Amino acid sequence: MIFTVAIDGPAAAGKGTISRAVAARFGFAHLDTGLLYRAVGAKGGDPVAAAESLSAEDLARGDLRSLAAGQAASRVAVIPEVRAALTEFQRRFARQPGGAVLDGRDIGTVICPEAEVKLYVTASPEVRAHRRWLEVGGDEAEVLAEVRERDARDMGRADAPLRPAEEAEILDTSEMTIEAAVAAAVALIEAALGRAR
Repeated sequence: MIFTVAIDGPAAAGKGTISRAVAARFGFAHLDTGLLYRAVGAKGGDPVAAAESLSAEDLARGDLRSLAAGQAASRVAVIPEVRAALTEFQRRFARQPGGAVLDGRDIGTVICPEAEVKLYVTASPEVRAHRRWLEVGGDEAEVLAEVRERDARDMGRADAPLRPAEEAEILDTSEMTIEAAVAAAVALIEAALGRAR
């Protein structure tokens, strides 16, 4: 069975946590597409060459969850040639037999417009900055400024800007527990699976 779940949204909205949970719940493969961009940014050098030569080892680096890697990812993600190099990889992953969950910024709009389920997971910038600050520490006001700067860059880029797909279900996690957010996503996926069978 080919069944793709596309989960998009801004940084620290909860899409990675939700994606991993629903992939485990349904036995689907999972790809955090942001890791691809983080790995390209972390490799340094020419971003296009880095994207074209990306390997499994690059995705296993221990520093990919840092704020610096996130900022580097956002900078290389605006380069059309980098996006093109990573698009085919993501599309092949998405349509593999057995089902797949991909989370990122443009999965439902660009990578997998034919996805059977599209979710847009969001939360207020303040809530997202607080969550990120709990993860990485530092100055919380600085983290909020970085979240807003990243949102502006991701939403304002010319190529594949961050936005919900037209038919995406919006899941605002600002006031939700992780369990409630996962349960809401699971219910939407179960309904779509029921229609697909």
